[in-house]
Amino acid sequence: MKIPRIAIENYQFTLVVIILLVLSGIVSFINMPRSEDPQVSKPGSSVIVLYPGTTPADLEQLIISPIEEALNELDDIKKIESKCEDGLALIFVEFYHGTDPDEQYSDVNEKINSIMNNLPDDILSLQTKKWTVEDTNFLQLAIVSENSDYRELEKRADNLKKRVEKVTGVRRVETCAFPEQELRISMDMEKIARMNIPLKQIIGAIQVTNMNIPGGNIDAGIKRFNIKTSGSYDSIEEIKNTIVHSIGTRVVYLKDIADVFLGYKDDNYFARFNGKRAVFVTANQKRDTNIFDIIKGVKEKVSEFEEKLPKSVKLYYVYDQSESVHKRLSNFFSNLIQGIILVGIVILIALGLRGSLIVMLAIPFSILIAIGFVDMSGFGLEQMSIAGLVITLGLLVDNAIVVTENISRFIEKGESNLNAAIKGTNQIGWAIVSATATTVLAFVPIIMMQDITGDFIRSMPVTVMYTLIASLFIALTFTPFLSSKILKPKNNHKENKVRSMLKGFIENHYRKWLNFSISKPKIIITLAIIVFLGSLALFPFIGVSFFPKAEKNQFFIDISTPEGTNIDETDEAAKFVESVLSSRKEVKHYTTNIGQTNPQIYYNIMDKHGKSTIAHIFVQLKEVEREKMQSIINNLRNIFKSHAGSKIEVKELEQGPPIEAPIEIKILGRNINILKMIASDVEKIYNETPGLINIYNPLSTSKTDIQVNINRDKAGMLGIPLVDIDRTIRMNVAGLCISKYRDKEGKEYDIVVRSSFDKKPELGIFDRIYFTSMSGAYIPLKQVASVELKSSSTQINHFNFERSVTLTADVLRSYSINKATKTIISRLNEYTWPDGYNYYIGGERESQETSFGGMSKAIIIAIIAIFGVLVLQFKSFSQPIIVFAALPFAIIGSIIALLITGNSFSFTAFIGLTSLVGIVVNNSIILVDYTNKLRKEGKSVVIALKEAGETRFMPIILTTFTTIGGLLPLTLGGGTLWAPMGWTIIGGLLTSTLLTLIVVPVLYKLLTKVK
Repeated sequence: MKIPRIAIENYQFTLVVIILLVLSGIVSFINMPRSEDPQVSKPGSSVIVLYPGTTPADLEQLIISPIEEALNELDDIKKIESKCEDGLALIFVEFYHGTDPDEQYSDVNEKINSIMNNLPDDILSLQTKKWTVEDTNFLQLAIVSENSDYRELEKRADNLKKRVEKVTGVRRVETCAFPEQELRISMDMEKIARMNIPLKQIIGAIQVTNMNIPGGNIDAGIKRFNIKTSGSYDSIEEIKNTIVHSIGTRVVYLKDIADVFLGYKDDNYFARFNGKRAVFVTANQKRDTNIFDIIKGVKEKVSEFEEKLPKSVKLYYVYDQSESVHKRLSNFFSNLIQGIILVGIVILIALGLRGSLIVMLAIPFSILIAIGFVDMSGFGLEQMSIAGLVITLGLLVDNAIVVTENISRFIEKGESNLNAAIKGTNQIGWAIVSATATTVLAFVPIIMMQDITGDFIRSMPVTVMYTLIASLFIALTFTPFLSSKILKPKNNHKENKVRSMLKGFIENHYRKWLNFSISKPKIIITLAIIVFLGSLALFPFIGVSFFPKAEKNQFFIDISTPEGTNIDETDEAAKFVESVLSSRKEVKHYTTNIGQTNPQIYYNIMDKHGKSTIAHIFVQLKEVEREKMQSIINNLRNIFKSHAGSKIEVKELEQGPPIEAPIEIKILGRNINILKMIASDVEKIYNETPGLINIYNPLSTSKTDIQVNINRDKAGMLGIPLVDIDRTIRMNVAGLCISKYRDKEGKEYDIVVRSSFDKKPELGIFDRIYFTSMSGAYIPLKQVASVELKSSSTQINHFNFERSVTLTADVLRSYSINKATKTIISRLNEYTWPDGYNYYIGGERESQETSFGGMSKAIIIAIIAIFGVLVLQFKSFSQPIIVFAALPFAIIGSIIALLITGNSFSFTAFIGLTSLVGIVVNNSIILVDYTNKLRKEGKSVVIALKEAGETRFMPIILTTFTTIGGLLPLTLGGGTLWAPMGWTIIGGLLTSTLLTLIVVPVLYKLLTKVK
């Protein structure tokens, strides 16, 4: 290999290149985007339709079916799910991973626009929304006052919104939790009836008067004049003076038969902060921006705003993601620094001051060079990329250790520093290139992972690969150059005590074990196989999971009341929860949302569309230990489970890609009554499965509706169109939005007509509803329709065009999600399913199969690629098999380590096991490569194996302990997410290293033909 000689002889050029790469990395580190988690989202879109007054069955026929049929014509659709409740239809279309989300969103809009003429004309609103992580708010502020009215709070929120919007990096600012205003026209129905004025005439008069039709323009000489006609309403007074009817020579104005005023819409969403009335201001950030730069600018604007607030109004930070990001990044950087210190101590003890200095310089150089390339690849600094740096911390010094150790050995033989640097690096060069290549290839399957899980984790393997390649570059260039300058011959310094101890161990113990193993190969191989099979038998005791709960001092409380419950009753349940929270000293603050979910502040918790039966409380605890927090949550669950009249669930934050719930079973079929029956049986299975909490069956309750049965024949005889009946009922009960009014400040309001706004509609209102017949007579509702109470479905769902019901559940921390899912599936397989009905498994099980299943081919490709590298390295097919023998030894240690530490085989443990594929073969490569070199010198197989084992014992042990030292802080302090990965690698490294030094020589002897 010529690289070391070129690097040493042209050291000035080498140093310039390294300095430029390091400086580039420093600049990238300063400017890189910083966030808590990778900014990823599924490729998909939502269609949201508001159609007040419609039932789920109406929405299914009028909205869901035509939209689903249109969207099904699109390419690359993975699945379509739909959900309809009273007045609300939601259609979710998810595309396969790898498609262009912007292009697909454009296609969705195009399809929706193409069928708009086929949808009902009186839809209140229809909007499409692209799924994006950018909708997650990094900031939520609460403006709190018990004395100020909502109008004043709204103005202050808008003022703050305009200030925050000016900050660079802020994408969108929104205000919420206050009732919107509308221009209300409260009809005097008795007076209208006496004057015999048709309702549609009044509505038509308002709509026509409010139209703004341009008059065109006229040219007069060189001038052009625009013609302005009546135009839309300029003031509320103009609306009051709208002529709606005439009686002889007398005209009837709107103000004669109705009150016209600005008022708040009926309560459908309001909020409190620590029990006090509040409105919210939220902000989210643009992609690839630094949250710390943004929050600095935002806090300056907030401080300016806060200074001008009266004493009766307070402002609070409900959620500030920068605090969480700072804590997360600080912990990771702390793990990185601690790892560097541990690695440094190991190297210093083993190699002495000069040798450790050479090796330790590889750490900052490799990391900074890698950061530059990570930035170029479009990734930022977040927990995954920093975890990649921590993982490679021990690995990146391996090459430098092996090179430095080999150069030292040549210096001890009497070579000059220059010759020792060149010969020592050349002798080991191709071995470390192969070792690095195999490790890099081991991370390729993780990079090739499909679906959102692959996007979520991808920055970690990319960081690992760049860091390892940078470390190889440093080991082949800078390390030999530095070694040639500062290493000294053995006779100029005392023998290192640790090295002396290791040499003593080699001579007194390892040599005997190796001699015995080589002389009794069959016994050693048999024992190794027994130990491996025994470890596999322990795997079921570990359990399998996907992503653990998030370790945050935050959680949500979901409150749901029976269908049909009004918002005031739901508020009473929320107040009960607030009374419990206010008495807990561990609670820092809590934010209550009635009628809606809290604005989205966590990346994998999506907003749910509001209704009167839900309340959502975000709870922020003071700094407490993990065990203490779990005790608080369990205690709250015990208190809330006995509350009558509502369902109160405490939900912890989940890590990993977003899923609806850890356990999710969809039941598919046509008849809603049969679906309801099956769902009830499956709910029983859920309740009988240990560890399940927050069980939700949307069909467990039914609701009662008021059914207006219209006598179509009688309505036809009286000349009353059905649309007039529907419109009149809606106008009297919910109010009818007939136009828009814009005031002088440019603020737009809905013009809503209703019989009365004084009080909420009651059953007696149907006795006061009249229609106008063809003859002009007023006909009461009871003459053309009857009113009855009727039970109906709360919602109708579709999954891939088929009716479905989804049952979900959470799992307690101490229980295995995988085991609980298996238990449920086995019960479902024993269930007697009616013809045409089956089930679909979603939740964490679906994510596992998608993520792990997508890796299987990639792992096979990676193993073949690694095998190909080894064949090129050794020019043999048997020796790569010898090297691969380290893999089952690694599995032994991984399983035992997870079992002892009580960790399950999670997604990150799977990542750790995949990483081991490349890491553990390095020691085998170095051992086999040196044995081959000794045999080329004419030594026999046995002698070559013994000498290679003793010579490479020290660098192998040293690289193992540096890798463990680098991982130890992340393993001990990384929480439930990273501990399984750390213990998987550490346990696998320990057993594979020990067994490699014994079993690899044995396999080499058995599989090598003596020429």
